[in-house]
Amino acid sequence: MQQLNIAILSYRSAQFGGGQGVYVKDISYNLNQMGHKVDVISGPPYPNLDSRINLIKLPGLNLFETFSFKDRLYKFFKKKNKTLNDWYEFISVLFGGFPELKTFGDRANKFLIENNQYDIIIDNQSLSYGMLEIQKRFPLIEIIHHPITYDFKYELAASKKIKYKISRYRWYSFLKMQKKVAPKLKSIISPSKSSKNGIIQEFNCKEDTINIINNGLDANEFIPIKEIKKIPFRLITTASADVPLKGLDYSLKALEILKKEFPKIHLVVIGAPKKNGHTERLIKKLKIKEIITFKSNLTKREISEEYSKSSISIVSSLYEGFGYPVIEAMSCGTPLIATNISSIPELVGGYATLIDPKNYEALAGSIRKILSDYESFQEIAVRGREHVIKTFNWDKITKEYESIILKTIEDFKNADI
Repeated sequence: MQQLNIAILSYRSAQFGGGQGVYVKDISYNLNQMGHKVDVISGPPYPNLDSRINLIKLPGLNLFETFSFKDRLYKFFKKKNKTLNDWYEFISVLFGGFPELKTFGDRANKFLIENNQYDIIIDNQSLSYGMLEIQKRFPLIEIIHHPITYDFKYELAASKKIKYKISRYRWYSFLKMQKKVAPKLKSIISPSKSSKNGIIQEFNCKEDTINIINNGLDANEFIPIKEIKKIPFRLITTASADVPLKGLDYSLKALEILKKEFPKIHLVVIGAPKKNGHTERLIKKLKIKEIITFKSNLTKREISEEYSKSSISIVSSLYEGFGYPVIEAMSCGTPLIATNISSIPELVGGYATLIDPKNYEALAGSIRKILSDYESFQEIAVRGREHVIKTFNWDKITKEYESIILKTIEDFKNADI
């Protein structure tokens, strides 16, 4: 394929918070490795990209850098030449909303009116009104990792408090926009069959507009580090701060069951809890604070080190459009226990112990079983790493992206005729 000029849009690209920044860094690097010129156009926080990738910053107010009203007010009044988007962003956040998706889409659309040199635009799940305007002028591919409606539903179910529920409705008010935009998009990439089905059901998209391409993983970065010895009874899991969808509660409850039977048991959580939030309160209630460690803002090397030290990895999620922690644990050769929901059975390929979601007793039983016959499960984990290398390597996945990119460009040109 000839060299293409590709723009990847990302409304926020935090290096360590969730998968957004990871995905943007990986896909931009690997498309560049295939010979394409790649610009990443991002709102704050900005990604850490390979030096060969051009980062174009579209600064918003970045109000979620702080939760202090005084600091947010300072940010707003400090901004010179305020636009309608700045006013919208400030007022929406003031009333508990999340406006970054919409305002970034507007800013990206304006930028691309003035900078029209790109052969194709790839948007990382903003699903904003601006994408519909961009789609009129450029071939556009929308990446939808999973419908955020699932996050909304699980968060609503997490508490019966009226004030909490009202706050969730306000925060997820952007879903109204996404549900309008998604069915009008002509080319969508989803990372799993489960996610594709969710997009069809939740966003009313046509099946023939959605292509499945797995996310990739560099198995040379996520590796079993041989010089590091595994610590017996050390468990590891990944969980965003107090996000019900990740099912951390059930890992904590399983730990509480096992602590008397295995006095040396310990859980490392890659992530950080909210101060005085639900997770901290549950840990206090279960009396397991001394056997839990939280670690955040880790590099890929540091994550590999944590997996290499651990005897068992746990993914107790209630939903995963594409579970990076699943394939990261497998790539590091750590025996894995995961829930048998959404994309996870697709990813593990039979090389993990699967349990029903929310069943912390089954989770405790599976941990007990692995610890009692560790060598057998370690052998399965070795084969699991081979499965990841074969299935999720970026060379294979980038070629699949190139195929969809070419088709999207051809369809756009034919539509103009």
